[in-house]
Amino acid sequence: MNTGGWSRFNIASVTLGFAFLYLPILLLVIYSFNASRLVTVWGGFSTQWYAALLQNQGLLDAAWVTLQVALVSATVATVLGTLAALALTRYTRFRGRILFSGMVFAPLVMPEVITGLSLLLLFVAIGLDRGMLTVTLAHITFAMCFVAVVVQSRLLTFDRSLEEAAMDLGATPVKTFFAITLPVIAPAIISGWMLAFTLSLDDLVIASFTSGPGATTLPMKIYSQVRLGVTPEINAICTILIAIVATGVIIASLVNKRREVQRLRDEQAAGRA
Repeated sequence: MNTGGWSRFNIASVTLGFAFLYLPILLLVIYSFNASRLVTVWGGFSTQWYAALLQNQGLLDAAWVTLQVALVSATVATVLGTLAALALTRYTRFRGRILFSGMVFAPLVMPEVITGLSLLLLFVAIGLDRGMLTVTLAHITFAMCFVAVVVQSRLLTFDRSLEEAAMDLGATPVKTFFAITLPVIAPAIISGWMLAFTLSLDDLVIASFTSGPGATTLPMKIYSQVRLGVTPEINAICTILIAIVATGVIIASLVNKRREVQRLRDEQAAGRA
């Protein structure tokens, strides 16, 4: 049986694939409202573990550190990644381009253990005490390449005639970038920021190498506690993080969709004119 290009096998494969990806997350969210302390035994609906989470200062401190590091590292990585993408797409011939490209994209293929260890050795060599600063620098280095890939893919399909027309009309290169280029590539920049934020929020390996006293991130805190057993407070904090990330993704998608609709309207208006 084949209906509209979808066979029963395809439907079953897609269903099983999505179930494999999202069913564990759904179960985690459900059991965060479990009244029983045993996370595998349902004891009724309750929000007591969210209230108990507010009394768990260790998890709250780790969550605050994680959010600070993620916000700063994602923002800086987005700026640097965008500049790197511009350099690679607009200046195709300069001395050391191959080396620069390799250095930008190396973290994509480098195992996180190697990246974390190399950064640790660097920080020790320059005498930089491990803490929130070193974790942030490590996450910037790690996330920048992902932003560069996303922005570069958009720049490769960018219509350069728009920039040329703006400069022919007297706009400076800087004004052309902010008035023409930036609005067009903004969806890619936002997507890159969201990706960098999520990667920083989720990182465990690199943070384990580069963190120090007072800079324990939430993944590190959860990992250290899970080895002794999963507690309902962990389910609660993970559910909150899932809600934050999901809300951010939805907002970014709505903003990108609104920008795309406005861009199409502007193009249609310019065509009629």
